Amino acid sequence: MTDQPDLPVYTVADLEAEPRFEVDAFANDDAVALGLFGIEVIRERRLDLAVRIVLRGDAVFVAKLGSTGPGNDPWLAGKAAVAERFGEPSLLVRRRHEEAGTPFDRREDVDHDRFRAHGGSVPILVAGEVAGTITMSGEPDVLDHAAAREAVRRYLAAR
Repeated sequence: MTDQPDLPVYTVADLEAEPRFEVDAFANDDAVALGLFGIEVIRERRLDLAVRIVLRGDAVFVAKLGSTGPGNDPWLAGKAAVAERFGEPSLLVRRRHEEAGTPFDRREDVDHDRFRAHGGSVPILVAGEVAGTITMSGEPDVLDHAAAREAVRRYLAAR
């Protein structure tokens, strides 16, 4: 885990202001390219993160760097499930619930073993529909989110 003393702070407004990851098409080769940008960000920032790109229910790209391992799998899946279900970043879902005074983990209509509203997953929208997710896990969730967003930014800039 990183020893960064200053973690980023995200408000609902901050997260709503981030551009949506929406493209006209996104295939397996795109998922691999996005995943490689994720690895680049992880290495540059010296983070212990796993990155997983899921496309239409298929884990197309998975890499576990540093001290990550099987313990990250439930977090990768749970964060992605939230981003997919709500169609927005998992951290935004968490912050919306916190702002409303109803923490996500207290919802009774959600299977909390399956859905984990912690930062790190960003939905991939194709023609307005959620087609997949990029998810990172291993650091404090705000760092997971920041790394995933940076990978998305680099991917879109390279298109």
